[in-house]
Amino acid sequence: MSQETDQEGASLIELQEIDQKHHIHPFTAASALRQAPPFLIDGASGCYVSGQGIKLLDMMAGLGCVNVGYGRKEMVNTAAEAMQALSYYHSFSAVSNPTAAALSGLIANLAPEGMNRVFFANSGSEANETVLKLIRYYWRSKGKPEKKIILTRDYAYHGSTLATTALNGNPAMLEPYGLETETGIERVRAPYWYRQGGSDTPEQHWKKAAQDIEDKIIELGAENVAAMFVEPIQATMGAIIPPEGYLPEVERICRKYNVLLVADEVVTGLGRTGHWFAQETFGFKADIMTLAKGLSSGYVPISAVVLHDDIASVVEDGENIFQHGFTTSAHPVMAAVALRNIDILMKEGLVDRVRTDIGPYFAKKLASLADLPLVGEVRTCGLIAGIELVSDKTTRAQYPIEAGICSHVSQAALLRGVIVRPTGNNIVLCPPFIVTHKEIDAAVDVLAEALTEIENAIKAS
Repeated sequence: MSQETDQEGASLIELQEIDQKHHIHPFTAASALRQAPPFLIDGASGCYVSGQGIKLLDMMAGLGCVNVGYGRKEMVNTAAEAMQALSYYHSFSAVSNPTAAALSGLIANLAPEGMNRVFFANSGSEANETVLKLIRYYWRSKGKPEKKIILTRDYAYHGSTLATTALNGNPAMLEPYGLETETGIERVRAPYWYRQGGSDTPEQHWKKAAQDIEDKIIELGAENVAAMFVEPIQATMGAIIPPEGYLPEVERICRKYNVLLVADEVVTGLGRTGHWFAQETFGFKADIMTLAKGLSSGYVPISAVVLHDDIASVVEDGENIFQHGFTTSAHPVMAAVALRNIDILMKEGLVDRVRTDIGPYFAKKLASLADLPLVGEVRTCGLIAGIELVSDKTTRAQYPIEAGICSHVSQAALLRGVIVRPTGNNIVLCPPFIVTHKEIDAAVDVLAEALTEIENAIKAS
């Protein structure tokens, strides 16, 4: 057996070489792996990850998903026990399993009123892809097959399948696949005052952003518009937090024109904003909701589509077979781990902690960075934050994206032992719910040092 097929006992360098030769990394430039070997993470506990002898404070909770923290013994034991009992069986043809049944009921009990039907998938992308199909199914069942157009927003992120990529508002994700002008997808303005508000006040801007939705529906014809997708907080593109009143107004517009409202709560669901769902935080109600990251705290792949009864009653009406599903939908081990994850959130009061203790502390400490020359704005909600970097605070002018200022700041923070995420000209933070005051203090101190270092480098160049 060759060394590449017998991994046990392989050295770090050997594993890195194997990875470089065979592993295609998501959202990674191939040139990066040619220039340097991948960094191998091989352990994690609490809010820290470690690899290659280095310990790092992870202020991103992986990708905004490890809400209960790393290395929870009860999660590991639950997975082992569930796998011992029932390692796998499908959920096709009216078959289920105890953990999937229990999880669907628990989600329905936690979800906003009227959202009682749950479909399981394996990722946020799959959940949103499922929603796109369900929307088609719904309107065809209602005798309105012409309602096909999906509205989405600038700066949106809804996944990386072909269909969900087309929903995204990041041109860099669309252009390589020729999806910039994908038919059936229409984009409207995001409530992103800092970048798009111009001379308007924040209130004027969000009202215009909401009006854009109504104008687009009128332009296209309400009889042709099927649904509006929103992330309550546009996390991937910079933690864009909507102003008070915006999302209720979006809901009002959708109701007025008989357009379905989809809440992509892949990031915000299960406590990130200080409530179980961001719909409660921002005061609106969706017809369909998607969940993923926080559902299992990233311990296993699982996602869910949650339907309001009004939608489910149409989708499930009649004798037709629901022609959709995945081999591992409602996987018994994944469902068991998700149940344990929610149990931890409940027993330890972690969602309340985000709202009443650690979230406010997080916001207060990060606000101290606003006076630094590179920082234009600090946005926080619960345990998610976006830090805007600017070249001119007065005009809100940003550095060219190709200058990579955010990447330089995040790298400077990484070298000091803290993981944050650069995205465009924003630094994003989404720490685990168990993060301590002391760990937040350390992370903010490191960010202040990193921002100052890069500002001094810019001045010297």
